Amino acid sequence: MEFESLKVGMSECIGKTISEADILSFAGVSLDVNPLHLNEEYAKTTIFKGRIAHGIIGAGLISAVIGTKLPGEGTIYLSQNLNFLSPVKIGDTITAKVEILELNQEKKKVVLKTTCTNQDGILVIDGEAKVLKK
Repeated sequence: MEFESLKVGMSECIGKTISEADILSFAGVSLDVNPLHLNEEYAKTTIFKGRIAHGIIGAGLISAVIGTKLPGEGTIYLSQNLNFLSPVKIGDTITAKVEILELNQEKKKVVLKTTCTNQDGILVIDGEAKVLKK
């Protein structure tokens, strides 16, 4: 999508059910082998009472929306802030949503509201991204 086609308020989503394989694959790629993500016995002793997914997996879904749907192909990330509000467990279905908040025509910059919710509608990630779009 070209910059000129973008409008404030436009939004797009992508959803994914988080699996054991997703967590193991992410641990392998990122080297984040925190037992909170990988060891059920350890995770039971934490405030979460069980394993949780890496928060950045949800952030990756936000990146997928930005790079493939809105603003889409060719978008360049400039910044992203994230607030992790609730845990994501194996089997949760996460929906990442990106909404255009601001457009800077001169610089071709876009400010986006970025969120992830689970299957119960609970907000698990809230943030804002700034991107560059030709």
